[in-house]
Amino acid sequence: MSIEHELKNVAPERIEVDRISKSFTTKHHVVSALDSISLKISEGEFVCLVGPSGCGKSTLLNIIAGLEQPDSGSVLANGEPVDAPGRDRMVMFQEHALFPWLDVMGNVMFGLKLKPGLNDRERLEVAEYYLHLVGLEKFHHSNIHELSGGMKQRVALARALAPNPRVLLMDEPFAALDALTREQLYGDIQKIWEARRKTIIFVTHNVREAACLGDRVILFSPNPGRIRKEFAVTLPRPRDINSVELAHYSTEITAALKGFTAGVGREASE
Repeated sequence: MSIEHELKNVAPERIEVDRISKSFTTKHHVVSALDSISLKISEGEFVCLVGPSGCGKSTLLNIIAGLEQPDSGSVLANGEPVDAPGRDRMVMFQEHALFPWLDVMGNVMFGLKLKPGLNDRERLEVAEYYLHLVGLEKFHHSNIHELSGGMKQRVALARALAPNPRVLLMDEPFAALDALTREQLYGDIQKIWEARRKTIIFVTHNVREAACLGDRVILFSPNPGRIRKEFAVTLPRPRDINSVELAHYSTEITAALKGFTAGVGREASE
């Protein structure tokens, strides 16, 4: 396998979620995390899932990744059932989950162990490419503890991208970072999406973040987790999270989120 072939963009996957339901049993009762969720995500689409804690966003992401199994319903990736993790779907979590005993290059190279058909030299070239893509070409041999929070997330992003997946699943990857670092990463992820054209499903609590990044913003309500509404964001990229145009979208989305969250609260108290 040539390095040029390995770095070539692969066709992104189409994701179809069909009537997914999932419950968890606690010591005292059963919690319905998701109730008959259906959702179609096109090839190369950037979709953000937004909603309060407990609405099942992360659970749905884990089911799409194949890390959890639903009680009922199905997930298809390009028409094929998803019932286990796969190289075509890589996950990036809120915690960077980097290996502290490996340096930056070692962490990205570790992700490439999932990719068959590459020799050590080719793995090194692929890792160098993605570290350059995330702006860390000067930090190949830095130790993880020497990096800032934003740099650690860039390493985690490079590691997730290195196997050249068709889908990138991101679970609140910027939530623990300061505002300035988050803004820098919003620009980075938009540039990377433009360059690599992955299908991205991005979970967040931050409405403005969702409007900044997503082609669509899907709103969830809790108890049980259901899709309530969706918004298409048609602003051109790259988007500035502080722009007036973006504020209009985030205001509209926030109003809808507050509206059905208040309704859920009233229903629960009756």
